[in-house]
Amino acid sequence: MWISGNPGMGQLAAVIFILVLVSAHHLTAGDGHDPLLVLDGYEDDGIRLKCFSVRSFSEVQVLWTDGRGGNLTGTPLTTDTTTANASSSIVLKPESGNSVSCKIIDKLLKTSTESSVVIANVFFPATSPWLAAFIVILLLGIFLVIAAIYKLRKNSKITTREKNAQEELQKEIDDIKEELEDEEERFQKENQDMLTRIENVQNELDFRRAQSNAVNITLDEKCKHPSLIIKDKNRVMSSTQKEILPKPMVVATKGFSEQKHYWEVEVGDKSEWELGVVCEEIRNTLRSSSSNTFPKENLLSLRFSQGEYTTTGGTDASNCKPCSVVGVFLDQDRDTLSFFDVEEKCLLVSLPVELSGNLYPFFSPGSDGKWLGVRPVYT
Repeated sequence: MWISGNPGMGQLAAVIFILVLVSAHHLTAGDGHDPLLVLDGYEDDGIRLKCFSVRSFSEVQVLWTDGRGGNLTGTPLTTDTTTANASSSIVLKPESGNSVSCKIIDKLLKTSTESSVVIANVFFPATSPWLAAFIVILLLGIFLVIAAIYKLRKNSKITTREKNAQEELQKEIDDIKEELEDEEERFQKENQDMLTRIENVQNELDFRRAQSNAVNITLDEKCKHPSLIIKDKNRVMSSTQKEILPKPMVVATKGFSEQKHYWEVEVGDKSEWELGVVCEEIRNTLRSSSSNTFPKENLLSLRFSQGEYTTTGGTDASNCKPCSVVGVFLDQDRDTLSFFDVEEKCLLVSLPVELSGNLYPFFSPGSDGKWLGVRPVYT
């Protein structure tokens, strides 16, 4: 037996050499040599064997058999014309059995020689029993990866659609909210405008009702400060532009103890003035006094100075804007003293009246050298 071609067959040859069984050759005429079995390497998941006969045959035949005596098909017999060697080969598969025999028959001499070999299963190229499982697992893994990728892409598309739908829905909600806010703002503005109009109408109505109680006012020459000048019994001005403290004042000739009374005073663009009412006791004191200056109590007034309004009762009138004509309304039925902006027909401030007896209108023109006058009321 001989190893040919593959150096890796050395170990295999060593074992097979032990297992080779050379059969006795059967000769019918002449001497002969047993055929030589050569392992030619691995081929098609099996082992290729070659059978050589180193004899000068005139006419030979090769016969391959397995361990059970069954015939095997090998390659056609070939003869080398120079050496007269005959050879044939066969690929031994694991399933074909481990034992194989090669018989050379010389038809002319009627002789035959035979060699046998036994090859252990361990030397056949075998597929690992785990290979199939590995392939199945690999294919299953590939399938799962593909399925996962498909699922992820599908979920991604669904998520994208849901996100787009959510964004569109949120945009619609935001648009609706914006429309509602605009509508609410418009409604509030309209409502505020309506309330303002109602308030203006109410203020004008109150002003008209107060104006309907107009009375004539005459300034009392006998009840004024010496520095004041009275003209036409209804106009007053300071003769000096020096500030006098307390403020000089003039009182009307007629007082009121009941019902409602309204009068109007032209203040123009004067920088300071003060209007209101005093009780009869203070009026008598001022009339009998030579100084005739402002009392510190028992009066109610609205004062304008340095562009701001103040009241003796401490009522806030800071939001009121300057006006040129002031309407004064004494309502003794409700015990209130109110001041109106005649041009705007709106209320400036209203003070509670806690004074009893006759109340007299008074006027303080300040020291700016400009006239302050009571004017007739036209309704």
